[in-house]
Amino acid sequence: MTGAGLTATWSYPTEVRFGPGRIGELVDACRSLAIARPLLVTDPGIAELPMFLEVVGRCREAGLNTTVFSDLKSNPIERNVQDGIASLKAGDHDGVIAFGGGSALDVGKVIAFMAGQTRPIWDFEDIGDWWTRADAEAILPIIAVPTTAGTGSEVGRAGVISQPGTGVKKVIFHPKMMPSIVISDPELCIGLPPSLTAWTGMDALAHCLEAYCAPGFHPMADGIAIEGIRLVKEHLPRAVAEGTDIEARAGMLAAASMGATAFQQGLGAIHALSHPIGAVYDTHHGLTNAVIMPYVLAFNRRAIAAQMERLAGYLQLSDRSFDGVMNWVLALRQELKIPNTIAELGAEPDRFAELASMAIVDPTAAGNPIALTEEVCRRLYEDAYEGQLRF
Repeated sequence: MTGAGLTATWSYPTEVRFGPGRIGELVDACRSLAIARPLLVTDPGIAELPMFLEVVGRCREAGLNTTVFSDLKSNPIERNVQDGIASLKAGDHDGVIAFGGGSALDVGKVIAFMAGQTRPIWDFEDIGDWWTRADAEAILPIIAVPTTAGTGSEVGRAGVISQPGTGVKKVIFHPKMMPSIVISDPELCIGLPPSLTAWTGMDALAHCLEAYCAPGFHPMADGIAIEGIRLVKEHLPRAVAEGTDIEARAGMLAAASMGATAFQQGLGAIHALSHPIGAVYDTHHGLTNAVIMPYVLAFNRRAIAAQMERLAGYLQLSDRSFDGVMNWVLALRQELKIPNTIAELGAEPDRFAELASMAIVDPTAAGNPIALTEEVCRRLYEDAYEGQLRF
């Protein structure tokens, strides 16, 4: 499928303008939301790219008073949000364009959310009904433009920000943090290096897998998740091997959004164990998920074996069992040159107890199909450090 066959507009419920060349509709998207003075939030690596500068130029030529904010980390911290809000207020901006990978999307959304609030950011952590504390009318409109196929944050209602002092990653949530319009243009992913393509793609896979394995009854999320996994299987190796493969890039963008849509059912130990490593060692989130993935699948085997058999059938694996899915994941990691252990990420055994205490309180921990304890998390860190896969 090429060209026009990759182009569509979806509402699920966010309006997603999907397909090659759709970035040309950014000005129209701003006008449809009555945004005249957008703050364009991106990461430092994108801010100087010709592709991005062209987008900024188009906005300004169309009369949109556009300022760029790019002072953010790959694992965003509260200071990034505060600085972004200061930039937004200094420019009297009336909306946010979040442009880039998961970090830029998260920070852009949280800036738009927090700019009109009077309470501290941590009062809106995704706990119970804390989101109701917010002044919903003060949230600015958001347009999301993903340039990586990983987090799916473009269709999400939250942003992940690290808390100062503790380094713990917190999920800041509000239903109106979901972007009103998404422009999902696979041409924007063309320049992404093979390693980042692999790491972000494995993040999309982690979202789909954990959503599918999460307990509870949500057949719509299950259906979206398994099709997202199939798209990863078909398109991620191609996107890594040939970065200009527009069909593969489109397939991965779709898979990323599907993962974020599906994980409203829940995530699990892959994310719960990865978040502390990312917070302590500043590792790439998708890469960390990819390293942790098989160890968690092995731990969850007794609870997810039947689901994995169904998934193996859907993926048309020759071995239609849990082992078939596991071996496919291991082969994919090897093909994409994913490290096998967290030792290769810099993790240190003398900090496993600390990491385990952080993992057990991570908001994703509760979604694991088998209950987690600090002892279990510490053992999983040990297995992932030693490369001991028990399945």
